[in-house]
Amino acid sequence: MTAMDGVRGWRVWWLGRLPRTPAHRLTHRTLYVLPTRPGWMLTLTLTLLLVGSINFQLNLGYALTFMLAGSAAAAVWSAHANMRGLTLTLGDARDAWAGQPATLTVRVTGAQRPRWAVEVDALGGPPAVPQDLVDPEVAIEVPWVPPRRGWQPAPLVRVATRYPLGVCRVWSWWRPASDILVYPAPEPDAPPPPLTPSGAGSASAHGGACATGWPDDVRPWHAGDSARQVLWKKAAQVDDDPTRWWVRTSRPDADGPERWLDEADCALPDVERRRARLCAWVLQAERSGGRYGLRVGGITVPPGRGPEHRRRCLEVLACH
Repeated sequence: MTAMDGVRGWRVWWLGRLPRTPAHRLTHRTLYVLPTRPGWMLTLTLTLLLVGSINFQLNLGYALTFMLAGSAAAAVWSAHANMRGLTLTLGDARDAWAGQPATLTVRVTGAQRPRWAVEVDALGGPPAVPQDLVDPEVAIEVPWVPPRRGWQPAPLVRVATRYPLGVCRVWSWWRPASDILVYPAPEPDAPPPPLTPSGAGSASAHGGACATGWPDDVRPWHAGDSARQVLWKKAAQVDDDPTRWWVRTSRPDADGPERWLDEADCALPDVERRRARLCAWVLQAERSGGRYGLRVGGITVPPGRGPEHRRRCLEVLACH
């Protein structure tokens, strides 16, 4: 194990001790200050200037040394004041897919005056770009990568600044008390889902068609059946005898037959790969505009369509 691995392990242990809170207010108890690399170089330069001024009794050297030291001290105070008083909360969660870049909305409030060069990023995500907060409430999109599907804790959020001179860094860590539902990543270039109508899909999954050779949702005509249920193409072949007509018991759908997305049709040995293919099928079926149902892990989602139905299917795939 290298020294960097030890540092990372210590940081993970230390950050894991932070309490989970719904909001995070930046105060003198939650802000930390350390010199940056330019700050350490400035400290070394001031030390050499001070030693040279003492050795050669240079009054101008003393003046330059203490002027620069005073500027650095004022920069530390300004950086701390630039962060103090801000409050961080999470915004509405967006769709997140396992292993793919996602965004986390962090709302920064409490900026009664402009705050300059504020960085907000997530642990393990790309470095943040400094932003100037000139409004009392600002929503910042923080990129992160969910590690796996299912309910995942929100990533740790870091807020920092190097304003104004860059000689010190003031930062704070926040551990949000929120969980985010992560959907399985859809399989790239997935094959299209099987074209299985609702009745035929039920028959194939539960023993096939009925003894008459018709699907389970087709039966002989009875008095009182609606004319919309009659299979008129078949009725035209048997003259006008209603007793020989057939009707469909399921609701006719103007958008075509219903599809069943069944885990048994994936033909993949790995569970995660089956979830990825079913996720791709759900997205394809939703884009097609038809009605579709889902069977996975002993759970059945009845046929439907629309954003809520899509979300329900993805939730099942994420949690089972």
